[in-house]
Amino acid sequence: EVANYLKGHFLGAGDEKNPRKELKNWDVTRPPKYFGFELPDFPGHYWYVWFDAPIGYIGSTKDWCDKHGENFDDWWRNPETEIHHFIGKDITYFHTLFWPGMLKTAGFNLPTKVHIHGFLNVGGEKMSKSKGTFVMASTYLKHLDPSFLRYYIASKLGPRLDDIDLNLDEFKTKIDADLVGKVVNLASRSAKFLEGKTLSETYPDDDGLFAAAAEKSSVIADAYERCDYNSAMREILALADAANRYVEQREPWKLKKDADKQQELQDVCSVTLNLFRQIVVYLAPVLPRLAAQTQELLGQPIAHWDEVQTPLVGTPVAKFQHMMKRVEEKKVAAMIEESKTPDPSEPAASESAYQDGPEALEKEPMTEENCTFDDFMKVDMRVARVVEANHVEGADKLLQLTLSLGGDERRNVFAGIKSVYNPEDLVGRLVICCANLAPRKMRFGVSEGMVLACGPGGKDIFLLNPDDGAVPGQRVH
Repeated sequence: EVANYLKGHFLGAGDEKNPRKELKNWDVTRPPKYFGFELPDFPGHYWYVWFDAPIGYIGSTKDWCDKHGENFDDWWRNPETEIHHFIGKDITYFHTLFWPGMLKTAGFNLPTKVHIHGFLNVGGEKMSKSKGTFVMASTYLKHLDPSFLRYYIASKLGPRLDDIDLNLDEFKTKIDADLVGKVVNLASRSAKFLEGKTLSETYPDDDGLFAAAAEKSSVIADAYERCDYNSAMREILALADAANRYVEQREPWKLKKDADKQQELQDVCSVTLNLFRQIVVYLAPVLPRLAAQTQELLGQPIAHWDEVQTPLVGTPVAKFQHMMKRVEEKKVAAMIEESKTPDPSEPAASESAYQDGPEALEKEPMTEENCTFDDFMKVDMRVARVVEANHVEGADKLLQLTLSLGGDERRNVFAGIKSVYNPEDLVGRLVICCANLAPRKMRFGVSEGMVLACGPGGKDIFLLNPDDGAVPGQRVH
């Protein structure tokens, strides 16, 4: 039923000019030694994780509804409910092809939109355990404020399918300059002058700043709705720049020293705190902790988007509590250091650190015949990316791999690695292939190369892959 829905809904009926494409079969089960939920009546066989995992979205909703007295059908069967999925680009077809088919045939709403994100790199490279840039969320929270990372990612994240780079130097600069220097600075420079007092009873003249910022409400809201967070952050920070210019021009620290200008001081600080609160309302989806701190400072909840339209007047101002510190380099360094783990590809401190026994050589003795350099150069080994991987019907050991060597260069390869690797886990992986091996006609098709692996076979097969930075098409020397 799911397969028929997919063919009709996603591929259409087709015609002579545009014949319908065919979907390949998708194995939704895995043999013994897998994990997860067992199939009824098939002991030891399991549902493939990307078949059952999305069902957890429904299960978690059901659990929440049971705990809060909500009606489950109002969430997954109500046509007025919006359902948004946020996923990484490597699991796109599970969520945009199979999952909608499962939902449709089960009588649930389809997702309103699937938001697909790129990967997070660190310092222009893939995360690395040996370099300490593969940072777990729990490790990050030991050392740094979550608001820092939330804002940094929001300032980078747009609606397009782009990877995000976490540059730690830029991270510090952006947090220190934007969040602390421009946003929180508005409160710290004005609230202390009104501690234990109130905002002005009527909203003072601010040269139209509050009204101008209120007019940005629809622009910023639209950016959020489009998941164009970096545009939203730019708009909000422009308002912070304008508010800071106001503070610099009015100089409340000088007004504090003049006994005859205390009303003017109250007015200037009232304007500044209202502009600050307005900015925090706009930032609340990204920085909920800052919104909560602002509520405590001014004693008024931040619960609705429309609160940017009306300034507070006559509101008591609490004692200013520190909201956010600048990024401390020593804490960043400590986080990186804690995240470091040994990488087998890196040399050990000494030979004694290795435990290399003779077993492998005993199982597969080295050949006594030497090859010349010219012989070696005849073998064209290249970096390749697995762009497609499939089971081979009727084959016990083989997987069919489609390899990209860059550009339009492809190789169809049959590899005897089925005992160890699942096809879905190979897609996107870099491997080393022999690109000039003579094509070999097999019962299942023509194999146009070979992927390099080590190990004696069986469950001991290990694909070779290059270090980070290698790209398809590069020759192995």
